[in-house]
Amino acid sequence: MSIKLVAIDIDGTLINDQHTINPEVKTAIHEARQKGVHIVLCTGRPLPGVTTKLAELAINRDNEYVITYNGSLIQNVASGDIVASYGMSLADYNILELTARRLGIHFHAINHETIFTPNRNISKYTVNEAYLVDMPLEYRTPEEMHEDLNIIKMMMIDHPHILDEAIKKMPQEITEKYNTVKSSPFYYELLNKNASKGNALKTLAEYLGLKPEETMAIGDNENDNSMLEYAGIGVAVANAVPSTKAAADVHVASNNDSGVAEALNKYVLI
Repeated sequence: MSIKLVAIDIDGTLINDQHTINPEVKTAIHEARQKGVHIVLCTGRPLPGVTTKLAELAINRDNEYVITYNGSLIQNVASGDIVASYGMSLADYNILELTARRLGIHFHAINHETIFTPNRNISKYTVNEAYLVDMPLEYRTPEEMHEDLNIIKMMMIDHPHILDEAIKKMPQEITEKYNTVKSSPFYYELLNKNASKGNALKTLAEYLGLKPEETMAIGDNENDNSMLEYAGIGVAVANAVPSTKAAADVHVASNNDSGVAEALNKYVLI
């Protein structure tokens, strides 16, 4: 059965370490789209952090989709119409912000337009996230947060050794109530229990009338594992973390060496 949908992670997968897309990758994606294959960027980034990549790849037709916030939001690229959305409440914010404070690590929350941090000593990793996804950053105390902010996801962030120690101490009720996933050495993401890249890929595939075996997913980090496990062909790039390589069916070249193009050429453009 041929592949009709390919979900591709951005950071560490689609883009190289210089944050650009290799020409070979652009060509393979263009050829796959010409063949009628859905190319779906599936990322932990919010939509503002994806728009330039969508434009660069000319993914802008009405029947094309994007998955953002680690599976919390599935949208039609052209119209912005929402296929599925899994948000978080002010009560969730209060629980998770207090947990981060007790663990002694930095924290921020993200909605459709803004990153909010309660930390006066703003983490450089929060600043990096704001720059990476091209979103404004605001300092707000927990008392200044309100339900109308429509939070999509939250993140605990810090130096890797500090974050790893905090994760070891994470209360069980947090990991049971939320989908928690490490997306980089310094980012620990906290999501609606129904939000994951795997669930989003499943939801979109079913919406398009596709079977799992008609999908392929390509990634490099822990937050990609669920979509690699769901897809008919789960692909890990060579720079992937060990757990992602273990979740994959096949391995390809690194993000710097156009692993996405290799996967498309081997399993889609045949």
